[in-house]
Amino acid sequence: MSDIEELLPGPEELPEDHRSGFVAVIGRPNVGKSTLMNAYLGQKIAIVSPKPQTTRNRLLGILTRSDAQVIFVDTPGIHKPRHKLGEYMREQALLAIPDADVVLWLVDMSVLPTNEDEEIAELLSRRKNPAPLVMGMNKVDLLEPDEIPAREEVYRELLARAAPTEPEPHWVLLSAVRGDGREELLSLLISLLPRGPRYYPPDQITDQQERFIAAELIREQALHYLRQEVPHGVAVVIDEFKERSADLTYISATIYVERESHKGIILGREGSMLKRIGQAARQEIERMLGTRVYLDLWVKVRPRWRRDEKALRYLGYPLPRKRR
Repeated sequence: MSDIEELLPGPEELPEDHRSGFVAVIGRPNVGKSTLMNAYLGQKIAIVSPKPQTTRNRLLGILTRSDAQVIFVDTPGIHKPRHKLGEYMREQALLAIPDADVVLWLVDMSVLPTNEDEEIAELLSRRKNPAPLVMGMNKVDLLEPDEIPAREEVYRELLARAAPTEPEPHWVLLSAVRGDGREELLSLLISLLPRGPRYYPPDQITDQQERFIAAELIREQALHYLRQEVPHGVAVVIDEFKERSADLTYISATIYVERESHKGIILGREGSMLKRIGQAARQEIERMLGTRVYLDLWVKVRPRWRRDEKALRYLGYPLPRKRR
């Protein structure tokens, strides 16, 4: 018996119609993909921010129930890239689609479809993966009730263009924040998954290590506190992650920026901004780890790192090698 088979529960523990599989959560930036996944999991594993392009990596969120195991693949927002980091993020999103058992396309219903939404519809219309497509019409809470029918019709037309071969494409109105439609959407997703076993232990909620999530939680606080021109040029690397005792974890991390002026903004007067970011991040990391955390933060300049493939690899964003 393989190691993987030993981890899987025996067939007698699961109902005959147990369903499992991968749900690729795609959409343009800032439509609520990470917020929705965190809500389903009941804890934060993907950082959220009102600033676009917050998510940079594909991230698995594993929801295990008695009747199903839903493996959400949270992806960066699909957008037109302006640098190498943007190319990496777009590639991460597109790579999630071919292997998905269900594709969940999240849109922001509070606004009319953008050019990026139109592009995603075109990409989906050409996909070769026969997996069911579901549109989650998110942010319905930001609309007045009498505005919903007309906006819903616009997005249903967009969905029809994205799934030209499906006679009745699936769609759900929801608010990832408030909860409207969340259970309806989850029930629909589970019904579309194939029957199968659990692929992960029932207590596992993500495929990422704690040090990766810690780095993301630090970046989240930088996004929260910093001015508009700084956040997109911020990357975080965990240099040291050690359990000093049963109740204390030591973490040393470096925040990388592209300009000396940005370093000064992150540091703030006499280090005040860095201290603010560190205190907020420490609290989030402590909630994740369940221990006290001693967090050391440093700031370094790495010029134009978003356009430098070598720097991107070092910072954890490796571009796929081009085929010859």
